[in-house]
Amino acid sequence: MAKRWKVRPDHANWGDFGEDDQVGRLNLITPERRRLAAQEVKEGIAFCLSLPLDLPGGNLLVPLRLPPTRHVAPRKCGHHFVNFPMRLENECWTDFSCDDAVTIYTQYSTQWDALSHVGQAFDADQDGEAELVYYNGYRGGVDILGPEQAGGPGAVHLGIEKMAETCVQGRGVMVDAFARYGAERKFIGYDDLMRIMDEDGVEVEEGDMFCLHTGWTHAVAARQGNPDVALLHHAYSVLDGSDEKLLQWIEDSGISVLIADNFAVEGFQQQGRGGEGSFPALPIHRRCLVELGIHLGELWHLTPLNDWLRAHKRSRFLLTAPPLRLPGSFGSPATPVATV
Repeated sequence: MAKRWKVRPDHANWGDFGEDDQVGRLNLITPERRRLAAQEVKEGIAFCLSLPLDLPGGNLLVPLRLPPTRHVAPRKCGHHFVNFPMRLENECWTDFSCDDAVTIYTQYSTQWDALSHVGQAFDADQDGEAELVYYNGYRGGVDILGPEQAGGPGAVHLGIEKMAETCVQGRGVMVDAFARYGAERKFIGYDDLMRIMDEDGVEVEEGDMFCLHTGWTHAVAARQGNPDVALLHHAYSVLDGSDEKLLQWIEDSGISVLIADNFAVEGFQQQGRGGEGSFPALPIHRRCLVELGIHLGELWHLTPLNDWLRAHKRSRFLLTAPPLRLPGSFGSPATPVATV
């Protein structure tokens, strides 16, 4: 079939959008789908769905990811580029300028996972040896490069800029898990999700951008940069990646992206909820990013929007959420905007 692989994983859609596709199910957000999304704008009210990008604060969530660090340009004529004098008139400085730079971990706060974020060992060549493959059969070491390789580190293919080029605008659909489970650490499976959607009258159609509200990010923001381990890792709802029915629903639903206001969308598990062993650490990441080309949005600030939608008995809205057009990056901060 495609040049990069002879067989694809059982649940993969590799090749369905073309053998060189790099945006996956974002292909389902067609011009017609955008027109339908625009019809959800009835009040003209906009919501910012991003945390301040220095939250959650510290590095208890992921030790290797650190808050942004701000820098200013070196001195020029004795001045840093903060309140820097730009124009002299009648021997008085009348105009000033500020300029800065930021070192930022792309997945520290509100963010998108690129399709190059997660790969899988799979025998795509049918030669008896598993290769490191990413969505649509792109290869680790060839298309995804480490710092020790020429041109690396970065994604030659599947970089976050490919997502940005689609503009990422369509119809968002909100599912409110917090209203059912509050701050309880709940692994949400297929039956739980269908119950919530049925009770709230939530419908999901092909191309929709699925958003799960758990309340986690709202609680993190309230800590003002000082969260603890109990909140970060042991509270609020997460999707249950061990539930095969849930994985199958994600595949069959036609959603274009999967977004949550928690860390990682799904909960980390050493084994399945039923006790089975040999279990992937992040099966939803594997199914979405590697097999289906569904980008994941994490740590979004959904509570204000969710509360408004719930008060007005709505679940749909226009969502505009492009990442940074940063070539080769494995993820990106985001400042999504919802309009109702």
